[in-house]
Amino acid sequence: MKETVIETRHLNRFFGEGETLVKALNDVSLTIQKGEFTALVGPSGSGKSTLLHLMGGLDEPTDGEILLDNTNISQMSETQLSQFRRDHIGFIFQAYNLIPVLSVEENIEYIMLLQGISSHERKKRTHDILEKVGLEGKQNRLPSQLSGGQQQRVAVARAMVSQPRIILADEPTANLDSQTGSDLIALMRQLNQEQGMTFVFSTHDTKIMEQADRLVHLEDGAIVEDEVK
Repeated sequence: MKETVIETRHLNRFFGEGETLVKALNDVSLTIQKGEFTALVGPSGSGKSTLLHLMGGLDEPTDGEILLDNTNISQMSETQLSQFRRDHIGFIFQAYNLIPVLSVEENIEYIMLLQGISSHERKKRTHDILEKVGLEGKQNRLPSQLSGGQQQRVAVARAMVSQPRIILADEPTANLDSQTGSDLIALMRQLNQEQGMTFVFSTHDTKIMEQADRLVHLEDGAIVEDEVK
């Protein structure tokens, strides 16, 4: 029996009211199981990024429920949610979101530092993940001293190193050239297959769609097709 990591139940996210009401998400129910490599796809404005942000606790639903490991995150206080997010969810954004004044090593260690993980364990995990993402020897560089592809590899390493239950990636290849994007997707797929890490993407990238095990198609805020390959 497969293990459910995250589930949304009748999720709605509306903006505005009356004649200006926009239904960004409309009655979305979705279950993600451990080890999935799933892509949320659809045209701009279809609701895929909104759904990803709600699943990650970065936005609040108008109504409906979001359960991560059977815990209803949609009813948490901001403090509870912040701590829960830190300990259970890894994020990868298209803009990398690295801290510019911190080195590669410090960026990767940052979440573990907040989690109270010992210095020895942080160093070990950081060394191991740098090797996995092909950035050995670059631990002391600042983000500005790296290419876009290398910065996104740091973001992947940072998302994975705290061993979250799920990694949510919002258009992670959008700012990368085609070859660099392909290399990054191959890396994430390898980490998914070797470590059973669960990935959910919001994407327009056909290369991610080709690698995904499951494509969840959204239009006008609703799921119109759920395709398991």
